[in-house]
Parts: sequence; structure tokens; C-alpha cells
Amino acid sequence: MTHTVLALVPHPDDAEFFAGGFLAKLAKQGASVTEVIATDGCRGSYDLDIASLIQVRSIEAHNAAKVLGANPPILLGYHDFELDRLPAGELRQKFIYWIRKIQPDIIITEDPYGLYEPHPDHRAVAWAAYEAIHFAELPLIHPEHLQEGLQPYFVAEKYYYSQSVEPHHKIIDISETIDTKLAALAEHKSQITFLTKGIFQQARQAGLNLEAILGEAAADPLLAFQLSMKMQAAEIGRQAGFEYGESFRYERYHAAIETQLALLGNPKP
Repeated sequence: MTHTVLALVPHPDDAEFFAGGFLAKLAKQGASVTEVIATDGCRGSYDLDIASLIQVRSIEAHNAAKVLGANPPILLGYHDFELDRLPAGELRQKFIYWIRKIQPDIIITEDPYGLYEPHPDHRAVAWAAYEAIHFAELPLIHPEHLQEGLQPYFVAEKYYYSQSVEPHHKIIDISETIDTKLAALAEHKSQITFLTKGIFQQARQAGLNLEAILGEAAADPLLAFQLSMKMQAAEIGRQAGFEYGESFRYERYHAAIETQLALLGNPKP
């Protein structure tokens, strides 16, 4: 079966960072994969100005999606760090629109119940997406969409990512697509430079010599970043017996339906 997959994410690198291996795996299996990216990522740099960064991150997002085997991303264009200032319900409406437009079998997004998330954009997307997913099927929610030919729609499979990996989470085996994930992340050059620079600055403040700890990798931000991502994926995968993994909270149907499916021998995968 060929699936349609939609990822609702805050920033241009989030889909690759949290779910790049899974998205690449689905694309490799023939799925049509689309990312809807809420912000332009215009604050994520120590060096570039806002206008330059917006342009750079758009290019990076398109390049990364191509590496994953996904469709060109849909950029909503809100400024980074401003999603919490939007009028109530605006972002939710945008997500409902794209759910109805694309009609995905699988949706991947931020978990509103994930722990330890400091970024306001991540929290805003998590709740807007969570609400949109659960109410896009109701015809009286944004009935104006009907005038554009968009029908109410229920998403069967939901995968929610977060910073925390809980014991009950579903772990996806990305051993065959870890290299694709890393290659897609490598397209986000501005963010690799940004993130590694921030880590090294914190290390110096803490009195650590990361150059001595990392050796040759310290001179190459991309290598250092990829080593870190592989270590993280290996630790997640280890919990399920995989070489590399990504972790998600998984939802499917209403609890009453899931109970009946389980009795019929079709429990949650």
C-alpha cells in the first residue's frame, strides 16, 4: 500500500532532526511525503542577519526534503520565535487546511505532552497540530474549507516526537536510512554551524575542552554533529534491539475501536 505522509513541524530542520530516518524509510517504501514548516527559522544564527537567514533556510529545507525523497516543503513563513504571538486558532486552522488538502494516512508532528521542551515554537506547533489532527474530521470546524473543495478528514496514524524518549514509545528501525537522515541534516549547513557553535560556547563556559575530548571531529562541525546524532539514534535503537532508531508516541483510533481491533487480532502495530 502506498501511503501519503504529512509532517507538521516548527522549523526547517525539525523534520529531519526528529524523524528524518522514518520519513526517508517511508519515502523509500513509495510513500508521498510532504513537510509543512511553520516558521522561516530566522533566529537560528550567531552570524547571519534575518533576511539572509530566511533565504538560506528556505534553500536548505528544499535541499533536505529532496535528499529524503520527499516533496518540496510547504513553508508557512511565520517568523521564528513568534508562533506564540499569533491570534488564537490561526496556526490550528492552517494545519487543518493542509490535513484536508493532503489527506495523509500518516502524520508526524511534535508531541504536546513531550517533556523538557523550552522552545515556544515547538510548543505552539505541538498543540496546534494536536488539535488540528483531532478536529479536522468535523465539518462544522472551518466550514469555509468546503468552498475550496476540501472535505473533513480523519488521520488514522499519528506519530508524535519529542525531546524525551519514554519507555512506552514506539521505536522505528531506521538502521537502513540513518545515512539518508544524516545526509538530509547535512543540507541544513547553517544550523549545524549554529548548533555546534552554541555547544562549544557552553563547553568553554563550563571549563570543558571539547577540542581535546572530540579530537579531529572538533575541527569539523558536520562530523561532530553527525557523530552526536548517530550516538543518539543508536541509544534509542538499542532499546528495541535495532542498530539505530527514532522514538514516537503512537496513536491510531479511539480507545473503544482499538479494544475491538485487539480482540479481532489487530492490535496497535
